[in-house]
Amino acid sequence: MELVRKPAVAGMFYPDDPGLLQQQLETFLGAGQPGAEHPKALIVPHAGYIYSGPVAASAYRLLQAMRERITRVVLLGPSHRVAFSGLAATGMAYFSTPLGLVKIDRKAIDDILVLPQVRIIDEAHREEHSLEVQLPFLQKVLGDDFGLVPLVVGDADSESVDEVIEALWGGPETLFVISSDLSHYHDYDTARHLDSATSRAIEELNPRAIAYEQACGRNPVNGMLVAARHHRLHARTLDLRNSGDTAGGRDRVVGYGAYAFV
Repeated sequence: MELVRKPAVAGMFYPDDPGLLQQQLETFLGAGQPGAEHPKALIVPHAGYIYSGPVAASAYRLLQAMRERITRVVLLGPSHRVAFSGLAATGMAYFSTPLGLVKIDRKAIDDILVLPQVRIIDEAHREEHSLEVQLPFLQKVLGDDFGLVPLVVGDADSESVDEVIEALWGGPETLFVISSDLSHYHDYDTARHLDSATSRAIEELNPRAIAYEQACGRNPVNGMLVAARHHRLHARTLDLRNSGDTAGGRDRVVGYGAYAFV
């Protein structure tokens, strides 16, 4: 029986050489100040590191002071390759990256499998990059002592996603990471306009103001916004750029934002 989900995009979205990967992560994380916030949740982008890595790092560096506190990470991202309804959990025991193994929190997954919108669909995880690209960052800032609850989100409304988030809410030991890029393939100025509107909606915790074309991870993002309202969290934009800013070019750019919920 297969127990380890192997990397699908190492060597494409991020380096497959452990030394080069460590070096790149250190460069991203060392490019700014860590800040004093202790977030309950983050929204981070999931493109190739040369495009979105600096933006994602603005969120992940906040976790450096929380290394001893966080023992469980609930990671939600959109499905890019497999169509399904609800949320896809995994039957694996570990997810692997060039930096080593990440253990899966089987008890947490068993607990949410009682919800009708959650099923084990390993096919949805096999080639999905939206979750995978977050793992090296998490390994770098948290080490090896956290359990992972990876959930690929398919066709699911914000209330269904919120119900899963609530079931896993826990205490200060639990962190939620929502993986989402913003607008796709507009010209530079249009992307800036759309992404600014999306950032306002996130800061206002207003899921109704985010359309599908504004965020590829709209479903998990909107579920998080509903949960943040319930728990009276505040959202703050940490970084907002697009591929024209990070990699150059002004046509068909992709938007990236990083957000902290405290």
